[in-house]
Amino acid sequence: MTEALWAPWRLEYVQGGADAEGCIFCAAGADEGYDLVVRRGERAYVVMNLYPYSNGHLMVAPYRHLAGPGDLDEAERAEMWRLLDESVRALTEAMSPHGFNAGINIGRVAGAGVEGHIHLHVVPRWNGDTNFMPVLADVKVMPEHITRTAEKLRAAWPA
Repeated sequence: MTEALWAPWRLEYVQGGADAEGCIFCAAGADEGYDLVVRRGERAYVVMNLYPYSNGHLMVAPYRHLAGPGDLDEAERAEMWRLLDESVRALTEAMSPHGFNAGINIGRVAGAGVEGHIHLHVVPRWNGDTNFMPVLADVKVMPEHITRTAEKLRAAWPA
């Protein structure tokens, strides 16, 4: 049996953000006031993941709606890589993780929840963070509210 934990930030997404006609990355990138975007570049941006693997789980996405790495131009590719590096530094300053996972899921079978808009996952990791909760209760425990984590990351980003 799967247990549910209260996650107030998910209601808005479930009710409107998962529109099959739209792309959540295009919408987040275009909305200058979207409070889960923690950093904006010229060609790409960094946003908090609404379904995080751990606290501070970020995604780096280009503003353009592109399906795969081969669709990125050189400037987009370079900025995404720079934002990955900045994300690691900001997460390290704000949250002191012990390590990171970074990667791209290409195709639904590979775990891509949004197939049509490439995005890079940046997942902070801590010793012991693969606790018993996902195994025994099929739940993940997030010790901090996503908007508080976003505030901390914006404050930790280089000026």
